[in-house]
Amino acid sequence: MKKTGMQYWVGALLAAVLVGIDQLTKQLAQKYLMDGPFVIWDGVFELHYSTNKGAAFGILQDRRLFFILSTCIILAAVLYFYSRIPLSRKYLPLRAVCVTIIAGALGNFIDRLRLEYVIDFLYFKLINFPVFNVADCYITISCVAFAILIFFWYKEEDLDLLWSSREKEDAKI
Repeated sequence: MKKTGMQYWVGALLAAVLVGIDQLTKQLAQKYLMDGPFVIWDGVFELHYSTNKGAAFGILQDRRLFFILSTCIILAAVLYFYSRIPLSRKYLPLRAVCVTIIAGALGNFIDRLRLEYVIDFLYFKLINFPVFNVADCYITISCVAFAILIFFWYKEEDLDLLWSSREKEDAKI
């Protein structure tokens, strides 16, 4: 198998594993947290079953079609960006960020298709932060990491390479 093809298979496998972890944690939350929260650290952090038909902080409630369409567009954009990233080791962090964004988007997408809502269960009671899930963690952490990579890690010429012919960089491998 060509090295290029292997990179895509590894990315797909990692995304599938991450989606599996997200879906497993949601199933466990649904099975064990329906009767009430499980306190991890009293007054600070709980596992608390919740459903969300909206987006972050409960905005855009009952806009399922909007979320399905926007997720498809976001996934297409991230996959296109992923395909543009050179295969050299230098760009591995950027590839990892794309994989985790894809996994997070797919994790919540599966819930929306299957259940018509997203299962949330992680709750920081100390600051009364909205209940969230593992897929949300993937997306949030990856977006922060993406911003750090773009603004502080890669140079402008590194990023210009993403939009030029990637064969030049791939040839260096």
